[in-house]
Amino acid sequence: MAATLDSFLTGTNAAFIAELYARYLDDPATVDASWVTYFSGLQEDSGAVLDELRGASWAPSDAGVIGRGDGDGGLVPSPIPTGTAGGSFDAGQVRAATKDSLSALMMIRAYRVRGHLIARFDPLGLEGNTHHPELDPKSYGFTEADMDRPIFINHVLGLETATLREILQILRETYCGSIGVEFMHIMEPEEKAWIQRRIEGIRNQTQFTLKGKRAIYQRLVEADGFEKFLSVKHTGTKRFGLDGGESMIPALEQILKRGSQLGIKEVVLGMPHRGRLNVLAGIMCKPYVAIFSEFQGVASSPDDVQGSGDVKYHLGTSADRVFDGNTIHLSLTANPSHLEAVNPAVLGKVRAKQNERNDEARNQVMGLLMHGDAAFAGQGLVPETLDLSQLRGYRTGGTIHLIVNNQIGFTTSPAHSRSSPYPSDVAKGIQAPIFHVNGDDPEAVVHVSRIATEFRQEFKRDVVIDMFCYRRHGHNEADEPMFTQPIMYRAIAGHPTTRELYARRLIKEGAITEEDAGRMVADFRARLEQEFEAAPGYKPNKADWLEGVWKGLVQLSGEEELRDDDTAVPIKVLREVGAAISRPPENFNVNRKILRQMDAKRKMIESGEGIDWGTAEALAFGSLLVEGTRVRLSGQDSGRGTFSHRHCVLVDQDTEERYFPLSEIRKGQATFEVMDSPLSEAAVLGYEYGYSLADPQTLVLWEAQFGDFANGAQVIIDQFIASGESKWLRMSSIVLLLPHGHEGQGPEHSSARPERYLQLCAEDNMQVVNLTTPANYFHALRRQMRRNFRKPLIVMAPKSLLRHKLVTSGLKEMADGTGFHRVLPETDDLVADKKVRRVILCSGKVYYDLWQARGDAGIDDVALVRVEQLYPWPRNTLIKQLRRYPGAEVVWCQEEPANMGYWTFIFPRLDNMLVELGGNKARRPVYAGRPAAASPATGMAKVHQKEQAQLVEGALTAALKSLRQPFLRKTG
Repeated sequence: MAATLDSFLTGTNAAFIAELYARYLDDPATVDASWVTYFSGLQEDSGAVLDELRGASWAPSDAGVIGRGDGDGGLVPSPIPTGTAGGSFDAGQVRAATKDSLSALMMIRAYRVRGHLIARFDPLGLEGNTHHPELDPKSYGFTEADMDRPIFINHVLGLETATLREILQILRETYCGSIGVEFMHIMEPEEKAWIQRRIEGIRNQTQFTLKGKRAIYQRLVEADGFEKFLSVKHTGTKRFGLDGGESMIPALEQILKRGSQLGIKEVVLGMPHRGRLNVLAGIMCKPYVAIFSEFQGVASSPDDVQGSGDVKYHLGTSADRVFDGNTIHLSLTANPSHLEAVNPAVLGKVRAKQNERNDEARNQVMGLLMHGDAAFAGQGLVPETLDLSQLRGYRTGGTIHLIVNNQIGFTTSPAHSRSSPYPSDVAKGIQAPIFHVNGDDPEAVVHVSRIATEFRQEFKRDVVIDMFCYRRHGHNEADEPMFTQPIMYRAIAGHPTTRELYARRLIKEGAITEEDAGRMVADFRARLEQEFEAAPGYKPNKADWLEGVWKGLVQLSGEEELRDDDTAVPIKVLREVGAAISRPPENFNVNRKILRQMDAKRKMIESGEGIDWGTAEALAFGSLLVEGTRVRLSGQDSGRGTFSHRHCVLVDQDTEERYFPLSEIRKGQATFEVMDSPLSEAAVLGYEYGYSLADPQTLVLWEAQFGDFANGAQVIIDQFIASGESKWLRMSSIVLLLPHGHEGQGPEHSSARPERYLQLCAEDNMQVVNLTTPANYFHALRRQMRRNFRKPLIVMAPKSLLRHKLVTSGLKEMADGTGFHRVLPETDDLVADKKVRRVILCSGKVYYDLWQARGDAGIDDVALVRVEQLYPWPRNTLIKQLRRYPGAEVVWCQEEPANMGYWTFIFPRLDNMLVELGGNKARRPVYAGRPAAASPATGMAKVHQKEQAQLVEGALTAALKSLRQPFLRKTG
């Protein structure tokens, strides 16, 4: 029998099992032999059983016996003693007492597992149950006549004996009041036991002092008063108010206060737009006058706002707060309207800040995420981000999640937006405890916030607070919710605010007087009026976004193309790095194929010639490391490389021990991290972007397995990477490595969609490159860290070029006196400038196809010019090259279809340049490549080869007339 308590010791079976156990005690021969084995085990391990039910951890002695050591409370208690100091029991008394004891203890466990199902969460009283069969004493054989009979429970609830009435009162107060706890799904006994001890001993309540109660009330006054003030002063204006969920503010305050007491020095916050203004003011201490000025449009001129700016309920900020003498730094991360997209960015920032503080125990920096109920259940980024919580290279020591459960998502009710009972259910997959709480009981909300913080600090795991509340207005303040939820909104219309309810409670308790309550509201209103009156004259300070770890860096000004950054490395250092990456470790069984690759690298370094792509990358990484710059690379297969070209992690073939050659260059070098990420694009890219926001001194790279897989992270690319600096004044130097190239592999693995990135390019917001030499790749990577500003870098990374015999560089091309080339000119001496009749501009792999075909055909009047950097557009350098060939035709050649790739981006820029060069006799650029197509590439190898040959031949030899209609597909 492999049953556990969850499968057979339930309310419906409890009475039967208790009766069976009583029969066993009277005469073991009357029950089945398997039950004899089981019940005898109960007697042998009685101490361990009772310890488990009381919440103590213990080591199982015999996992083969049913019910022992299942790690989930899968045990039933031993019988009560057969005698006491005052006398002895007869057999009937033993049977009855044992049955009562067993039944009571099974009922106690049922409340731990299911008590939340009848708790009072919903402030509106529209949802919730008052009965569940597994929580009914009748299911355990009890009747009303048993309510006041003492039952031996051996300190399971802190009592040796208790009446059934007392037991039920404790259980209902602990598990079925304003708070419900889900924790019995946790597999670690110690974590489960900690929660049991923490909540059962105090019946899941905190006895707040008078000062504490007044502090909670003051927070509600401010949260409620601010929203009401805005509603009056800016009626109908979108603010995505916190009305109905005001208890979030004292909850956050408690998390920060308790966290500071437990050693937390810094908290990175992320949240949606709802309630953000209240958090900015109440938690981040942004002046009310500053917020009012934004509503009034005061700070809207170009002189007042750097960048494009963003709506006020997307903005971030930072602040220092002091609690009980402990200073804690807060950073609220800016975010778009795309719900939950900020989550991984917050975690990446936390990890970077932990590394900066050498906080390996993850005690000092914490992430705090707020969510809406519909988004937490509905957005795929939530489980993707949760999945990172315990992974090497991504763990941050636990995040506190606060769900503001409005019980609605826009106009969709929970029954239509999720298939699970709670929005928080997805968090069970990572063993996170979940505290459900009624938002109209602010003391309960603060209580669970305190416990959540303590749990995070104790166990370094995620924890969830699911605060049931409501949304007093529609999705925004101009929305009419009665159209879709008339019953709910009739209830809301007649429902007092959380502040009003708490004021009544405190007045009833004598904690404050009615006059006190009213005066606190009036005083705060008067303060807001003063701030509002001052708003028209308010002038914001210039952003201090280049302070702290960003000090010394600047915002790019002037032409990017005019900057030449020193990215060269002394030959001696290159050889030192090369020796480290080609030296097998001692007493380590390296795969034989990799040994051959390492030997080939050694020969490259010794000769100084034939440096391939993977080796150039390792030299770039290694040279940065010895200069003190950290390198962090993650992605699916990043250690090995999708195409087995990197092997920056060696795996012992006997033990699977791992060795990182780039970490063994020299003593005192910087840290090198490489992670094979989970199968996620959005969460991992968002994480690495967040890391780059907090640490501009680390080269942070994310590698897609294939370039088109990045479209799974398009929100991160569009809303953060491309526009974050313009909207929020936040720079990033993240590098995206996107394998790209049409090589007959079908529609899904050919194109990294460069057109999408180029469409996003403006205002020097990022760099897009498609490089053709290992040396240029080397310099592009080093340039990221050797500039005095930071910009994202998008690399259309090679596939077949990784091992192409022509795609090599020499060490001298990376050494002193060299640098990055935005454009690579024609290099063949046989192609004389004066003879050139046609100039072909191209980027990436197609260059080698053109070069090979030109040589095979003996063509010497066509020049090939490579555009290595597509954005920022290298206008001056290209003009210089085109002037070498006056009167020559100008062709842009690409292997991508005309509506993809680079053509639509290139054409207007190239056309403008040619007009400048030729005046009235200007040449017009002509396209050579695949015609426009719905799919990036064909799935048939022969068709691909034919198309590739045609586009190359057309670019080299076809008449211009035949190349002028790229958006018409040829037929027949």
